[in-house]
Amino acid sequence: MRWFDRNERKDIWDEAIQWPIGDIEAAKKIREICRSAADSAEKVRGVAGAPASRKDKYHAERYERAARAAMEIAMKISDDLMRDASVRQIVDLCMSANNLKTARILFRAIQAASIREAAFADHPALRE
Repeated sequence: MRWFDRNERKDIWDEAIQWPIGDIEAAKKIREICRSAADSAEKVRGVAGAPASRKDKYHAERYERAARAAMEIAMKISDDLMRDASVRQIVDLCMSANNLKTARILFRAIQAASIREAAFADHPALRE
């Protein structure tokens, strides 16, 4: 039973990766990280400017660790198109947290025109 388990739950991005992994596995891992951290990103967005409670700090740290881990994995993807698609998912995560600064930096790394246009369509704030 989870109630009596005193060990802290590990998130997917805290698990050690047995390198080398292929580009497909790396893209899958990034997708899983972004989906798992989406709830924390939404909560971070909701508390912007509000006084930070312990729970808010937990979600902010959780989102930041997830984004950092996903970025580290994305840097090791050799296929350009797969890397661009993975970076796009990280941009979506950053936009969910209303982290425009990081999202814009990552957006500039996307080379594929179709992925850039899709990101523009979903997040018009990236144009500024």
